[in-house]
Amino acid sequence: MSHAPQLGNAHRLGIGIGWRPEIAEAVEALPGIDWVEAVAENVCPDHLPDSLVRLRARGVTVVPHGVSLGLGGAGRPDTKRLTDLAERAEALGSPLITEHIAFVRAGGPLTASPALEAGHLLPVPRTKDALRVLCENVRIAQDCLPVPLAVENIAALINWPDEEMTEGQFLAELVERTGVRLLIDVANLHTNHVNRGEDPATALDQLPVEAIAYVHVAGGIERDGVWHDTHAHPVSEPVLAVLAELRSRVSPPGVLLERDDNFPPPADLSAELTTIRETLREPAPRPVRGKATATESGPSRQDGPATPATTTPTVPGRTDRTDRTETGGTDTPTTATGPAAATESAAPGGADTHPAKAGGTASGPLAPATAAHPPAGQPGTATSAEQTTPGGPDPASTDPASTDPARQRLALAQASLLSALVAGTPAPEGFDSRRLGVQSRALAAKRAEVVAKVAPELPRILGGGYRAAFLAYAKSRPMRGGYRRDALDFAEHLLIGDLPEDPAARRELTQWWRDRSGARPPSRAVRIARVARAVLVGR
Repeated sequence: MSHAPQLGNAHRLGIGIGWRPEIAEAVEALPGIDWVEAVAENVCPDHLPDSLVRLRARGVTVVPHGVSLGLGGAGRPDTKRLTDLAERAEALGSPLITEHIAFVRAGGPLTASPALEAGHLLPVPRTKDALRVLCENVRIAQDCLPVPLAVENIAALINWPDEEMTEGQFLAELVERTGVRLLIDVANLHTNHVNRGEDPATALDQLPVEAIAYVHVAGGIERDGVWHDTHAHPVSEPVLAVLAELRSRVSPPGVLLERDDNFPPPADLSAELTTIRETLREPAPRPVRGKATATESGPSRQDGPATPATTTPTVPGRTDRTDRTETGGTDTPTTATGPAAATESAAPGGADTHPAKAGGTASGPLAPATAAHPPAGQPGTATSAEQTTPGGPDPASTDPASTDPARQRLALAQASLLSALVAGTPAPEGFDSRRLGVQSRALAAKRAEVVAKVAPELPRILGGGYRAAFLAYAKSRPMRGGYRRDALDFAEHLLIGDLPEDPAARRELTQWWRDRSGARPPSRAVRIARVARAVLVGR
């Protein structure tokens, strides 16, 4: 039975823009804004930003956009994250919730290895195993959310080896099996065209375009043959060409301009929105331009104009989900380790480095710990990633997901890739080691940039040596939580090494760390345990 959604005109959104605190006043003043999208992790449902309250009072729709759920990961979605998304949708009166087809963490009980955080949206392999797991995760999310869910295609620099489907086929199967709606990012389609040799027209031909809830448009730049989807540059002509290609197939219910950094004057944002409106009015598609340069193995791709598909997937209404094929086990979500970073990506192939997305909360830069908001983990105490209960059961054996073969295989593959990217382990077989190196360096650079935004005191204290010190730290120390936790871990790492060398700077860093983490530096036993863990991760 088909589960494809019936979309119609019930939730036509119109033209919108990504709401960010830095441009809140500008967004309110822009003419013709029908709706906005806000990063879900940075909105407190009990204390909505005044700007969003005013927009809602004017009848402007607000859509929460999640970035940390990790629906494409091997584990089941975390109950707390789903509850948080639901609360934000209800507080904002939103007609839908959006997330990403990506994995953002790996390791943990499924692989009996240390849990790793990516701090970045990483691509899911387009395989039957990954699709099966993704479908179940999407269904779990749908059951927990009060409004429909739409999922976004991401940009990527690397290809998984031995993929079994194209992006369009993968998304079409996902929609058919779950009825989930699609958030199509045309900038990401262009990014994958340049970086992975995937033709946007072919992907659009294979998509069930009737399932599109809305569309993202964003800017980027090309450097050394790699497209960087920065969300910090004007929308380029090739991205507009992909939007025109999509418009030639369907009139999307909504189109949204994303801008996350290097914000231009309001007049420039207004001009970009005008260009988007004009592109949507054009009757004929523009040719999709840009050199396709596939560098890794994958399914065969088309470089020239695509031949339109002979049939378009039908989109009947969803009636039930009783005939779905489950992945095995129960629908009990596993508990994730540590807060995920509320940021999309800043490595080649994707970006959302906006500081408001960096910390997983809406509280701004890292603030001193208080009784009402204790720190995520006190130095001087053991952390959950390396703890087991003496004499207790093996967590991997009690997790329902660990009994599922598809999840197990996917977990091992994702942990191997993420370990290579953030912990310096060898590249998994079949991957382009050069591309992995580019991605790894970009992830470390992103960590440095975002930590500097959520903890601006660190670059001030360390001066010109901040970036080099952080990159050296990041080479062998993966994130074990969100960016706020990363800032604390970095400071602790420096202090353990009696750094910085300047006594006054070291005293200031010590005080900063104590204000946020606890009164005492870590004990010798804890230092040894953490060194052992770092060695284990680096194997």
